[in-house]
Amino acid sequence: MLLQVEDLHTHLASGDRVVRAVEGVSFAIDRGETYCLVGESGSGKSVTALSVIQLLPPGVARHPGGRVRLRCRQGGPGEGMVDLLTLPEADRRRLRGSCMGMIFQEPMTSLNPVFPVGEQIREVLRVHRPDLDAAEAWERTLAALAQVGIPQPAQRAREYPHRLSGGQRQRVMIAMAMVCEPDLLIADEPSTALDVTVQAQILQLMRDLQARNGMAMLFISHDFGVVAQMGHRLGVMRQGRLVEEGPVARVLARPEHPYTRQLIDALPENLVRHRPAAPPRTSGAEEAPLLQLQGLQVHYPVRKGLMRRVVDQVRAVDGVDLEIPRGRIMALVGESGCGKTTLGRAILRLVAPTGGEILFDGHAIGRLPASALRPFRRRMQIIFQDPASSLNPRLTVAAALTEPMAVHGIGADREARLARAAQVLAQVQLPEETLWRYPHEFSGGQRQRIGIARALVLDPEFIVCDEVTSALDVSVQAEVLGILLELTRARGLTLLFITHDIGVVEYLGDVMAVMQDGKVVEQGPVQAVCRTPRHPYTVQLLEAVPRIGGGPLVRA
Repeated sequence: MLLQVEDLHTHLASGDRVVRAVEGVSFAIDRGETYCLVGESGSGKSVTALSVIQLLPPGVARHPGGRVRLRCRQGGPGEGMVDLLTLPEADRRRLRGSCMGMIFQEPMTSLNPVFPVGEQIREVLRVHRPDLDAAEAWERTLAALAQVGIPQPAQRAREYPHRLSGGQRQRVMIAMAMVCEPDLLIADEPSTALDVTVQAQILQLMRDLQARNGMAMLFISHDFGVVAQMGHRLGVMRQGRLVEEGPVARVLARPEHPYTRQLIDALPENLVRHRPAAPPRTSGAEEAPLLQLQGLQVHYPVRKGLMRRVVDQVRAVDGVDLEIPRGRIMALVGESGCGKTTLGRAILRLVAPTGGEILFDGHAIGRLPASALRPFRRRMQIIFQDPASSLNPRLTVAAALTEPMAVHGIGADREARLARAAQVLAQVQLPEETLWRYPHEFSGGQRQRIGIARALVLDPEFIVCDEVTSALDVSVQAEVLGILLELTRARGLTLLFITHDIGVVEYLGDVMAVMQDGKVVEQGPVQAVCRTPRHPYTVQLLEAVPRIGGGPLVRA
């Protein structure tokens, strides 16, 4: 037994209140084993992991009960298993990095922006391997970067975090956690924000490193597809307690606790779509699409030299032809950097197109001046990926919803606009009292509903949904997707749904388009594209999707 957690209790001080974040959690991990913890946000998963590695702030966190015992083969303090909760802080520091490593959820906030990534990895060696001289430490740093698949490690080691992609930053975090070859690796949502292809590479890398070094993993996730690929045993947490535990295959196939069944039933592949398929298109004016893109381009100049001359172009969107049928949902998929978000913003003229044409309801809007574009602003809206950053923290929800109505002349007076705002909030399943609160007082799912309400108050015909469910728990995601489907049916909305989650595409989309390097490489009905993809890139995306069971992604 490498790690044994026994009746762990973790209480966090929050002002005058005490939050019982972890209540009586017990589990054990053997060498070479992966133990997965799943549950919704706030269930206590991350607090459990931070309690194991003892990174919670001592003035805030305390452990009124329990033990966390670790057996370290690298000469840790004492003989046999040591209790990390009672160990002196100096001994804990020696264990962190050498015997225990941790991959944090967001590498951009975990890596120091003012130091090159190679120096940050070498610092771990300086602390935990003082026997290595500078040259040996640097050599090990480069070897660690090469081991996690970073190309040209000698060059990349001198780059700063912001110069690397999300997948590369995550690989740097893995290299930093693995450079001292720890016995236990704690991975806290290591693939949440990654594209499916990059996620597949990261997960395979972690499995390879585990097999090579024989380490144990405590793997935290809310993605059951990832858990099915990575885990040996699974624990399901809810409100600080472990409500179910067992082998991964058994828990996923035959969940015993109602909460586990609820989570699995909320996966997009298990949701039942209560909406008829797209009707067959008929000849006549009514079959004209609401939106047409003809050779749309968005290029950004690359300037160099003293005179800042243009030496190249970044082709973010490069000649896209697309039609979105009226009243239907088009899913736009592809990896980060392929141009999905830029395309959505260009359609709304939030980004200026550099070529091509945008036809909305038969009107060419690609080159309209701002004054002529204003009537179309009301008919075309966007729901942003991160509502926490797109909602003004200084404005109440009432102000956020009524201000756009006032700009477009909707409502006779403030009372009429407030009444309309309350009606829209009811449509997204939020009470009227929501109007008088601020964004920080809501959960992530509630803020996303407010973002949806803000787009709906102008009664638009077309909405761009930019990764609106990427950071949500599966149950909250299911609720938001259900709201979008019902609103599409009730209001006759047309949606461009930007995502990298193929499971969501399967449930939500009528038609889909696949983007790569600024171009649409494949498009068509969702079932046709997912069942019989024609382009190699689409095949690559579909094969990288982690899911609980086998079989086709799209069911008949």
